Amino acid sequence: MGYGLLAGAIAAEIIATTSMKYSDGFSRLWPSLVTGAGYLVAFALLAQALKTLQVGTAYAIWSGVGTAAVAGIGVLFLGETLSFAKLAGIVLIVAGVAVLNLGGAH
Repeated sequence: MGYGLLAGAIAAEIIATTSMKYSDGFSRLWPSLVTGAGYLVAFALLAQALKTLQVGTAYAIWSGVGTAAVAGIGVLFLGETLSFAKLAGIVLIVAGVAVLNLGGAH
């Protein structure tokens, strides 16, 4: 159940962060509202997930997967460039989260 809540928190955070790009500095109403609602849902779900998951592991997964996904969205849909350094950073983030999980985190 905790990982399901965490997945929902990650999805909400990805939606919120992507919407923030479209909010134009919070000058556009609907993307700004989606951003606020997305972060509210993300933190609420993360808080519920922390009832059963370790905070360090849950936060690493939440932030790492969210960061990698938003970077991918930027490259695929928002015209951002993909450099070797950016790709290496994403790989290192994903590897770090995997190591935390394989290292006995529950």
